[in-house]
Amino acid sequence: MGKYLKYTKNFYFVFTLFFVVWMVFIDSNDILTQYKLNSKLKELERQKEFYLERKDKIQADREELMSNNELLEKFARERYLMKRKTEDLYVVIED
Repeated sequence: MGKYLKYTKNFYFVFTLFFVVWMVFIDSNDILTQYKLNSKLKELERQKEFYLERKDKIQADREELMSNNELLEKFARERYLMKRKTEDLYVVIED
């Protein structure tokens, strides 16, 4: 036991131990904070991938819509409730 007490009186040992404890638990860049930031980074990267895939899908749909007049007319009728002059439009709202 006396052998271990000899090390605790050593300034360099105490300072090194204090430094390690400070860097691991107390500092603003401690292990817990780094873990949280890393998990948030991974979540944001997954969201980025999702939105990039969604953007590609929307661009493909837009290209298809702009190249096909029948599809454009169908989209306008369904989405913006457009009609021809000779037609009547009925909107059914479900409860």
